[in-house]
Amino acid sequence: MSQGPLMPKATAVWLVENTSLAFEQIADFCKLHPLEVKGIADGEVAAGIKGLDPVSTGQLTRDEIEKAQKSPSYRLKVAVSKVKLPEVKRTTKGPRYTPLSRRQDRPNAILWLLRNHPELKDAQIIRLVGTTKSTIQQIRGRTHWNSSQLQPMDPVTLGLCSQIDLDFEVQRAAKDRPAAIAEAGASLLPADVTTAPEPEEEERKPGREERIDADSVFARLKGRHQDDEDDDA
Repeated sequence: MSQGPLMPKATAVWLVENTSLAFEQIADFCKLHPLEVKGIADGEVAAGIKGLDPVSTGQLTRDEIEKAQKSPSYRLKVAVSKVKLPEVKRTTKGPRYTPLSRRQDRPNAILWLLRNHPELKDAQIIRLVGTTKSTIQQIRGRTHWNSSQLQPMDPVTLGLCSQIDLDFEVQRAAKDRPAAIAEAGASLLPADVTTAPEPEEEERKPGREERIDADSVFARLKGRHQDDEDDDA
């Protein structure tokens, strides 16, 4: 598999906003799912993430973009960078340390992650913002003590994690996402079932009073009246 851009989600934001590339082309270049790219275009995904120009970073050329815009089936190729970036060393020993000045923003960051990246596991959110599983569950279930005041905020903008770390965890969680989406789509009910009219309520059974024969009642009344006339005569 070819190597993608350094900051795929930020790069996808820039490509959506500044080019006419197809969602599939952007998804293939940034190693994202096409539905994620569509969500970026609709404003439902990557809200608050600033776009990163891949041309200015040397990861893509203008000629490559123009070639892809003319041919929707063309797949973008990452430019060979002349600058060697140092290897990013990652550690999985315990949650990330968060400065005291930033800890009050963690619930807002957790809410943002839950809304924009529901595919992330609790352990991944813990690594990104240095929180606890109980706090994540409280925010997800709206039982957090400050739920009414929480506002979703990008953890990268808040300085709780880097864009590289966020993209790494999202890509890691998205590996099984296409299969999950297909499975969810297969479980949907057909339209003729979901749009079928509600079954009519069972007709109310007539009560005891409604089953009385009106003709028999009038016949009885008429007979009594005739008997009274005969008695008078």
